[in-house]
Amino acid sequence: MRRRFFFSFSAIILAALLAVPLSPALSADAAPKIQRYVSLRAGKANLRQGPSYGHRILWVYRHKGYPFAVINSFDAWRKVLAPDGAVGWMSAIMLSEDRTVLVTGKGRAPILARPGDEKVVALADPGAVAEVKACTREFCRIHGEGIDGWITKARIWGVGADEVFKK
Repeated sequence: MRRRFFFSFSAIILAALLAVPLSPALSADAAPKIQRYVSLRAGKANLRQGPSYGHRILWVYRHKGYPFAVINSFDAWRKVLAPDGAVGWMSAIMLSEDRTVLVTGKGRAPILARPGDEKVVALADPGAVAEVKACTREFCRIHGEGIDGWITKARIWGVGADEVFKK
C-alpha cells in the first residue's frame, strides 16, 4: 500500500513540474534584452569577462565602427553582445553612440536605390560594416565607402526587428 502511494505521489509531482512553464531566466535560449546599439570607437578594443581592467580578455576587436548591442551597464563599463554572440564587458570610452550595421548571411546582399525597389546600386559582402541612416519596418538606409542605399533588415545585424527611425 505504501509503495503504491509513493509511486502515485511521485507521478503527480512529476506531472505538476512538467506542466509549469520555465521562467525566462531559466530558459537556456533566452536572449538578453538589448538596451541600445553602439559601435566601436577605436581601431582596437578588448572584450573582457567582467567590468574592470583586471578581468580576463575574452576577445580583441580590431575594426573601428563594428556594431555591438548594450545589454547592461556598470559604472564606466558596458556589457555588450557582439554580432557573433560573444558577450562581455567593454569600457564605455571604447564605444560610440554612432549607429552601424554588419551585413550578414550568405552571398552578396543587394543595396537598393529605394526600399523595395528593383534597382540595385551596389552589392555588400557579408561582414561589411556600414553606417545606418534610417530604418523602416523592412529596410534600412546605409552608407559606406561612397555607397548610399537601402538593404533589407533580414541581411543586417545592428538594428531591432521593429525599430523605425530617421536621423
